[in-house]
Parts: sequence; structure tokens; C-alpha cells
Amino acid sequence: MPVVFVHGNPETPAIWGPLLRELSRTDVITVHLPGFGIPTPPNFAATRDDYVSWLIGELEAISEPVDLVGHDWGGALTARVACTRPDLLRSWVCDVTGLIHPDYVWHSFAQVWQTPGAGEQNFVDSMATPVQDRVNLFVMLGMTPEIAAELVAASDEEMARCVLALYRSAIQPAMAQWGADAEAAAARPGLALINTADPFVNDQTLGEEMGHRMGARVEIMQDMGHWWMMQDPKLGAEVLEQFWASL
Repeated sequence: MPVVFVHGNPETPAIWGPLLRELSRTDVITVHLPGFGIPTPPNFAATRDDYVSWLIGELEAISEPVDLVGHDWGGALTARVACTRPDLLRSWVCDVTGLIHPDYVWHSFAQVWQTPGAGEQNFVDSMATPVQDRVNLFVMLGMTPEIAAELVAASDEEMARCVLALYRSAIQPAMAQWGADAEAAAARPGLALINTADPFVNDQTLGEEMGHRMGARVEIMQDMGHWWMMQDPKLGAEVLEQFWASL
């Protein structure tokens, strides 16, 4: 019964490296979102529903229930799979349960990407920015320099297309609609990670409320930021392994 890790935006599976080195289990699969440093399938529109369908396909191919761990958009996809296909899971972990709360308001970056014209210009400006400046921005936001450099190197026009399509498909009330059947996630044991210093998740109480609605154990990660798996990988591994040990 493997554990499957799902990254978010603007990321690749590299974000999990420090955490995986702290885990005792070796049955680990890190899936790679289409368009985030790898090609997309033919005619892939990159909407939120396209990514959910893609993740379901990846899990079906494993042919046994998994422990699913999702971060950022990977967390939103994990929450949706927990609500709609619990048969594919033994358990689930999500660090952004607040995204599907009816009161969630998208962060400022997302609102730019959701705006036609402004979103495209944002990526034009970003690609024109010196590489080291882009790396430094990610480091300031909480990444390690090595992983920040790897993610900047993976950024390209296809990632920009996918990011814009994904966020535009998620303009509210789209995410609130994903949370309308949140109680269905209780069919499998869940863990909602609430990182109190995450600037992209908005009010942490939204994540707590949705975690409880989803029947999950709620773990408050005090002073942990968006990239908790890099900030304190040892703590992250301990929290995950304690959860799995309780199943």
C-alpha cells in the first residue's frame, strides 16, 4: 500500500525531497502534474476537473488503495478525490482544506492569474526577470535555494498556460462547489494540516472548519509556512508517520 505525494503550483515533485529523506517508509510514489516541467497529454485543457481526472487515472493504475498526500493544488486535488473516489484511498492528507471553504478568497497572485491579460503579462514579466532574482523570491517565500533553482528551471510557456487555465477554472464559487460534499471525505481517515504561517491559505480557521467537516484529524502546524516540507522536513515526516501509524 504505497504513499502517493502530489505537488502544487508552481512546483515539481522536487519539493518533497527533504521530507522523503526523513521518512522511514520506502513505498513512495511522487506523481508529476502535467505541464509543470513535463509535457501535457494531447488536448489537455488544464482545468481543475482535468487535473482531478488525471490524478484519478494515476491512482487507478496503482491498483490498490493508497495513502494520498497533497500540497497546494495537489492538496485541493486530494480533497476532491477524497470526496468523490474514496475507494482509491486508505487515507488522505491535505494542507489546504481552507481552499474549499465557501468563504475562501483567492490570494493576490491567484487573482492576477485569473484576470485575462493581467495573468498573461505576469508570466511575460516573470520570464524576463533574471533567473537568480526569481530564485531569490522563492527562497524569501520559504523554499530552499536548491529546490527554488530547480523549479525556476522547470518554468516555461506550457506551465504558464496550465497555471492560467487552472486558476481561471477555479474562480469562486468553483472551489466552494468542491466543498459542498465535504462530508463524503470522512469515508476514509484524513489529516488536515493547518500551517499557521501560510500566506496563501487565508484565514486558518477556514481550514480547520473544513477539516472537521471532512471528518479529518486536524493538526495545527504552529509557525509553519506554505512549504512546510522544506521548512522542517523532520517535523513533517513525524506528523505524517504518526498519522499513518494510527490507521
